[in-house]
Amino acid sequence: MTIPTMDLVLQAPAIGGDDLKAIAELADGRSIEVLVAASHQAYRIACAKRRPGVAELCVARGIDCAFVPSDRTRERVRVVAMDMDSTLITIECIDEIADLVGIKPQVAVITASAMRGEIDFAESLARRVALLAGLPVTALDQVYDERLLLSPGAERMLAGFKAVGARTLLVSGGFTYFTDRLAERLGFDDTASNSLEVVAGKLTGRVLQPIVDAPVKAARFANMRRKYVPEGGIAIAIGDGANDLPMMKAADVSIAYRAKPVVRAQATHSIDHCGLDAALHFFA
Repeated sequence: MTIPTMDLVLQAPAIGGDDLKAIAELADGRSIEVLVAASHQAYRIACAKRRPGVAELCVARGIDCAFVPSDRTRERVRVVAMDMDSTLITIECIDEIADLVGIKPQVAVITASAMRGEIDFAESLARRVALLAGLPVTALDQVYDERLLLSPGAERMLAGFKAVGARTLLVSGGFTYFTDRLAERLGFDDTASNSLEVVAGKLTGRVLQPIVDAPVKAARFANMRRKYVPEGGIAIAIGDGANDLPMMKAADVSIAYRAKPVVRAQATHSIDHCGLDAALHFFA
C-alpha cells in the first residue's frame, strides 16, 4: 500500500517571511505555494514531514497549521455539514435571546457547560429554554436582525464547496427560527434543529419533541453521507462544541472551528485564527 505524501497548510491573518521559512525548514518541505485567500494569508508546503516542534512553533506564532494528504482534492467533497451557533454564526442565539430580558449570565453559564460536555445537552436545553417562558416571539426577530452575524469567511467557504457540487447541511441544537432563515439566505440543502413552543405570541419555555441533540445531529449527517457520498468521496463536518463530536467522528474530515479544547483534540483539523474559508485550503 502506497502511503500518500503530506503537505503542510499554514494560515493566519499574517505570516511573516521568517516564520514561513523557519516552519518550512523544520518540516523539511520541498516547496512553498502561495494560496489565494480573501482575508488571510495561506501557504502550502509540499512533501512536509511531521517533525517535532512544527505544531508548537505554529501555535506560538498564532498560525493555523494542518498536515493534509497531497492527493486530497476539493472535487471529492460531496457533503459539508456544520453546526450553527458559534460556528456558522458568531453568537449563541439562546444567550442573545436571554440578554434581551436581562438573564444572559444565567443562560450563558449553562450553555458553556454543555458545550464543554460537562452536562447533558437535552437537559441543558430544557433548563435554558425554561428561563425564557413568557418572552414575546418578536424577541427572536430582534436577535436575528440586530445581533446575528455570519462567521468570517462563511459565504466564501460555502460557495467554494458548492462550486464542486457538494451538498450542504445545517444541523443545530439551536432553533428552527434561525436555521430556516439562514438556509434560505445561504442555500443550504437541508437543516435540522429544535422548535420552540409558542402560544399566543409568547414562548412557553418548552421545546417541541423530538429534540435535536448530538445523536440526532450525527444521524442526520450519516443519512446525507449515505445518500450522496460515493466510494472515494469525502463528507466534512464542522463544529465547535461537545455536542458536535458524534457528527464529527462520523466524518471523513472533521474541522474544529474556534472550538472548545475537547473538540480541537479530536478533530482532523482546527481553525483558530482564520475564517471558515480556511477550510477550503485543506483540499488541493
